[in-house]
Amino acid sequence: MSAIKKAKGFKKSKPGTYLSIATSLFGAVSVAKQVKKARFENDRLQLADAVVSAAAIVTGVALLIRELKRMGDDDVLAD
Repeated sequence: MSAIKKAKGFKKSKPGTYLSIATSLFGAVSVAKQVKKARFENDRLQLADAVVSAAAIVTGVALLIRELKRMGDDDVLAD
């Protein structure tokens, strides 16, 4: 199996999904800093950008969590 096929398979695995969640949450640190800076400078446009970025992160993490739950539903003995 080629390295590219392994990488594509990892992305759709549980560890790959957990890694995606972690990197998304790491991006939340940057957004928090952006919010803090925008509030300090009283910059509404920058604050709006931070809020939209935060909403994108929340949506992305929610989608990844849903995917994790779907991976867990494949277990026949879980019923």
